[in-house]
Formats: sequence, C-alpha cells, structure tokens
Amino acid sequence: MHCAPSWKSSDERRTMLDQINTLDPNSLTALKRMSKDNSPAAIKGAAQQFEALFLQNMLKSMRDATVTSDAMGSETTRFYQGLYDQQLAAMMAQRGGIGLADVMEKQMGAQAASAQNAAAAGASSAGNVPLSLDAARAAAAHTASGDKVPTTPQAFVDATWPQAAKAAQSLGVPAHFLVAQAALETGWGKSQIRNKDGTPSYNLFNIKAGSNWTGKVVEARTVEYENGQRKVRVERFRAYDSYEQAFQDYADLVGNSPRYAKVAGKTDGHAFARALQEGGYATDPSYADKLARVINGNALRQRLMASAASARG
Repeated sequence: MHCAPSWKSSDERRTMLDQINTLDPNSLTALKRMSKDNSPAAIKGAAQQFEALFLQNMLKSMRDATVTSDAMGSETTRFYQGLYDQQLAAMMAQRGGIGLADVMEKQMGAQAASAQNAAAAGASSAGNVPLSLDAARAAAAHTASGDKVPTTPQAFVDATWPQAAKAAQSLGVPAHFLVAQAALETGWGKSQIRNKDGTPSYNLFNIKAGSNWTGKVVEARTVEYENGQRKVRVERFRAYDSYEQAFQDYADLVGNSPRYAKVAGKTDGHAFARALQEGGYATDPSYADKLARVINGNALRQRLMASAASARG
C-alpha cells in the first residue's frame, strides 16, 4: 500500500513542488554541459531534455489556469500531479513531442559541425566567422529591397504559399506539403543556404548542384547519414533568384525523376513523406516522420483554416 509522503513543514512541501514544477537552474546547467559535447548522442539528449522541460512547464501553466475544487487543489495532489507531468513530458519528448527537440538537434548539430570545421581549418575558415562588412551591407540592401527573408513560421508560410500552390498543382499534391518540406529543410527559412555575400540562395529544398546543373551554385556544409552514422561535409548546392524559381525547379526534379514516381498525386501527408524518403530524397532515417509532423503542425493548420474560411466567404 502506498501512502502519501509526510513532510515536517509547509515550507518543505512548497520547495519540493517548486523543484518539480519549474525549470530549475540545476536542470538547465546540466543541459548546458551536455550541449557542449559535440557528439550526436549528446546533442540529441540535450535537445530532448530541453523539450521535456519545456513541455513540463507548459503542462504546469495549463494546470495553473484550470479551476479546481479545494479537494483537488491540495499540496499532496499537486505534488503527484507534478510527478505525473514530469514523467509525461519526458515520455512525450522521447517519442517526438512537438518537434522542438528535432529543430534544436538540427541547429545544434550544424553549429557543432561549423565549430569543428572552423577549428580544423584555422582562423581563415569562414565556418564560424561573421559576415564581412560588405557582405552584411549587401544582405541588408537585399532585405531593404522588399524581398525579405521570413523570420517566423507564419511569415514563412505566407511568403511561400503562392509559389508552393503553383508547383504543387503540377505534382497533384496539396500546397502545404511543399511548404512543410521547405520549412523542414530550412528551419522555416531561418537556416536557408546563403551566398558568399550574405544574400539568400532561395534554395528552400537543399537541392544539390550535380554535374548537369548549369545555373548558379553556392557551397555549404550539410549533414548526411551513411550506415546510420552522421557525417558533415561541404557540398555544392543550386542557387536561384527567387522562391518561385526554387519551387519550380523542385517540381521539375520530383515530377520528372523516376525515383520520385510515387510522390505525384499523394494527398496524405504521411504517404507523401514516405514516398520522398523511399525515393532517396534525404539520408536522414527519420526524415519522413519529421516531415509528416511539420505537415500536420499548427502553423500550416492555421493557414489551411484561413484558406477554407476565405473560400467559404
């Protein structure tokens, strides 16, 4: 038989509840230590633990906003609810959560790879060096010209939706599938490949420049998986003058390649993502799952609801 724990004072109860229900400094310090280890396992673990802490705090905020009876609002009940929320948050993060850990893992992995390559190449490496003054001015001028790089998921959806709709029509798939893939590849536009002068390459799908490509080219570090092992290397990628060109090139590539014959006409997000991975679009073994989560995520759901409401009006 399990009995409720007894404490000597209400101060001790409050202390334990605070430790359960808040992002305590000790947990954050541990995350910082893990994130400094550049191994993929450590980065993945740190990202998952951060998402678990975030989810735990979110659950606490939801409970705080819920009106409860006196019986359900006792400190003993709150204590067990806190333990339950802690375990639930950890389990959710390990099983994919809300996608925050995946985004953090991708960003921290890229930063770690950049730092490692910069150290190996010496001070002349551009991997971790800020833009030069000329490059920064060029990027600022490009932004001021009106062709801005989106800074939020919703802004990214708004900026790419018209071009995605046109390309999606030629493939027979929903527009938000293409927006979702572009979001996954570029971190909602924030991590898209840039030219040497700091301006965007508009390569939203990270399409490489093979020997048959005659257009503009930009070099960038990328992560590939070989036999389950994560590898970082520098590759040549295609560069465009606009998002419209990027979407059109993607549609041509997927629509005309036998490798992606199963992609065309897919109207189910999971089936679309699996067809891309089976065709070899990405080497990440979790690519299809990640893409499906973005397709069914909140940012695109809001746009779909807005489009449906506009159509009804």
